[in-house]
Amino acid sequence: MPLDPALRDRILASVDAGFAEQVAFTQELIRFGSLRGQEHACQDFVFRALKQRGFTMDRFAMDEAAIKAHPGGAPFTEAHSDAPIVVGIHHPRAETGRSLILQSHVDVVPEGPAEQWTHRPFDPVIEGDWLYGRGGADMKAGHAAMFGCLDALRRIGLQPAATVYVQSVVEEESTGNGALMTHLRGYRADAVLIPEPEQEMLARANCGVMWFQVMVRGVPVHVREMGAGANAIDAAYRVVGALRELEAELNAEKAGREYFEELDHPINLNIGKIEGGDWASSVPCWCRIDCRIAMYPGMNAPELSRRIEDCVSRFSRQDRFLANNPPQVSFNGFWAEGYVLQPGSEAEAVLGRAHEAAIGSPLQSFVTPAYLDTRVYALYDKIPALCYGPISENIHGFDERVSLASVKRITGAMALFVAEWCGVENLSDRPATA
Repeated sequence: MPLDPALRDRILASVDAGFAEQVAFTQELIRFGSLRGQEHACQDFVFRALKQRGFTMDRFAMDEAAIKAHPGGAPFTEAHSDAPIVVGIHHPRAETGRSLILQSHVDVVPEGPAEQWTHRPFDPVIEGDWLYGRGGADMKAGHAAMFGCLDALRRIGLQPAATVYVQSVVEEESTGNGALMTHLRGYRADAVLIPEPEQEMLARANCGVMWFQVMVRGVPVHVREMGAGANAIDAAYRVVGALRELEAELNAEKAGREYFEELDHPINLNIGKIEGGDWASSVPCWCRIDCRIAMYPGMNAPELSRRIEDCVSRFSRQDRFLANNPPQVSFNGFWAEGYVLQPGSEAEAVLGRAHEAAIGSPLQSFVTPAYLDTRVYALYDKIPALCYGPISENIHGFDERVSLASVKRITGAMALFVAEWCGVENLSDRPATA
């Protein structure tokens, strides 16, 4: 049932009243340089913030065996984070509404050379409407909005009339195992909302993602006798050419795929890292490339992995050197399928009303070739999985920034969504205040 207009206005006014505090909380989150494997202090901060608000707390480690046994689990490597997952649980006085998961991740991607930033990457500077900082947009502003929307209800003496799980995860940027671990832990709800920076739109569908490495071996000789050796770096470039052909083949398969056939280039192969050689005057005997490639919803990870291995193997048999020195392909990160959020769910309708009330225009949806943690809930819990968040620029780039006006609007929409989806009750037996 749509919210009473008077209650709606009170909630939005409460979001506004607490927004300065929410921005300061966001800045505190940004100050944690929570790169992969370095999220412990940030998760401790989140744990304390939830506990201070009266949530029942759960903090737990990744279960490597359980994740490996799950079809959506990504491989563990030495780089895999050992930081904990944090979940705060809100229990209502009376369970009369629909339950909800609010989830965000605290891990951020590497910042790159500091001299290419206008401000220090982990110094959360505000200029005009923009809040700068690595991870501020992706997705610590959304993380703070989870607190902000619930704080707005508390400020007027209300709380959700249903169980709400506030989940803070790691490994979103590299495996998706953090969100999967909450699923394996047993947390379930009637819907999930993840406030990633989605330009005030709802993600209708997203690609799956796979990470892999290709190791190429060469024959080292002194550069004066280069013709007698085999350059592993040169050979790796030839392998990349073959992988680009696979990328083109996959993009040609977009025909007939709902939502994706309208995208110009839905499947992106990224050669994200290259290492090789030991000495400038020696023909390099090794080269390793780290790659990321997308896959369509409905395509599973084992199928794509076989196509990658077959592509490299087929090309190698045609290459004079690689035919006798075949490259080795391994999988070292994302092993995650994509999903489609089918229109028509009640959760989407509620979010649509909340968005229009807070932002003043109908909710739009879009398709993204990026990974989203909502895949866990769409594929394995089979619940409405809503990914929706603020306007941002330069995520994963220099001068990453998020619009504060947009964050306030999104927080208002989230608060209205929670109030309608979960229902509200007084914090105590006493009547709520204005």
